[in-house]
Amino acid sequence: MPRAHLFHLDGQVCHITDRCHRKQFLLKFARDRRAWMRWLYQARKRFGLCVLNHQVTSNHVHLLVHDRGNGEVARSMQLVAGCTGQAYNVRKGRRGAFWEDFYQSTVVDTDDHLARCFTYIDLNMVRAGVVDHPREWRESGYQEIQNPPQRYRVIDREALSELLAVHPSRLARVQNEWIEARLRRGDLEREAHWSEGLAVGRRSFVEEVQEQMGHRARSRRIEDIDGISVLREASAHYSVHSDPEIDTLSRNSGPDSG
Repeated sequence: MPRAHLFHLDGQVCHITDRCHRKQFLLKFARDRRAWMRWLYQARKRFGLCVLNHQVTSNHVHLLVHDRGNGEVARSMQLVAGCTGQAYNVRKGRRGAFWEDFYQSTVVDTDDHLARCFTYIDLNMVRAGVVDHPREWRESGYQEIQNPPQRYRVIDREALSELLAVHPSRLARVQNEWIEARLRRGDLEREAHWSEGLAVGRRSFVEEVQEQMGHRARSRRIEDIDGISVLREASAHYSVHSDPEIDTLSRNSGPDSG
């Protein structure tokens, strides 16, 4: 089962990125992306996972959660990843790993930093060149926030609204305002620190997280990127240039079938 890179910190918001084994397009069919979402609902129901946003692409997933410190994040990731991969392998008569060995967990500061990460997740498939607007990609938290379902809700709207300091009645409107502002600016460059850093936010926040992580993080560097501080992974190299994985995603994404 996929394991977290480093560890979770109780009470913090974490952006989790989980990638298919060897970046294969194992989630290219809508039925498999929706299966992942159904198991995410089960994780919320069984373990009390506090989901703030998510998006399922063709070869990786994004998940924004508030870790309440009850071990719910690790158990949820095990459930969702394990059941999604097992169902796919059984249907396809496939053997072998479905996910990479580790999923990346990045601790995210609140206020403007959380809003930026939240919107960055929403724009993932636009950034990849697959759709022109988040409304066109069904397997995402955007859809639930804009059109709350009567049943099987995954996102904790109350927790999300509180963390973003946005009234619940305005959440959908504000989400679209943030998206439209970035689209107007053409602000779609990849920001690798949201998926590859250990912590992102104010420098004081990042330094505090580094201290909480202990000896495994003390040797890591803190860098300032576009006005925010990032606690770097040892081997991470951040760039605003095109990401080969996203380029490939754009070229290989077509109509779903199967």
